[in-house]
Amino acid sequence: MAKKQTYGKALTKTETLNALAEASNLSKKEVSAVIEALGDLIGKELSKKGPGVFNVPGLMKVKVVDKPASKEHTRPDPFNPGQMMTVKAKPASRRVKILALKGLKDMV
Repeated sequence: MAKKQTYGKALTKTETLNALAEASNLSKKEVSAVIEALGDLIGKELSKKGPGVFNVPGLMKVKVVDKPASKEHTRPDPFNPGQMMTVKAKPASRRVKILALKGLKDMV
C-alpha cells in the first residue's frame, strides 16, 4: 500500500495577509482592503446584473452556471429492485464554478 502524502496546514486569514503584505511591501490594512475590494468586484461581476464571469489573470476563471428546475419524476429504486421511487422536484439554482487556468495548473 502506498504511503499517504501529508501536507502542512492551510494558511489562516492572518497568515495569508501577513505573507501578502511582506511580499508586496504594503501594510496589512492595505492588503486587507485590496482583498475586500476584490471580493466585492467578484460579487458584482457574478451577480444577476453582471456578466456572470470573473477572470483572475493567469490563475482561474470564476463563472456562474444556471441550473434549470427539475420536475418530480419516478425512476427504478436502486435499493429495492423492481420498485419505483419518486424523485422530488428541485427549484432552479445558480452554482459557482471555478476553472483553473494554465498558470495555476503549471504551479501545481
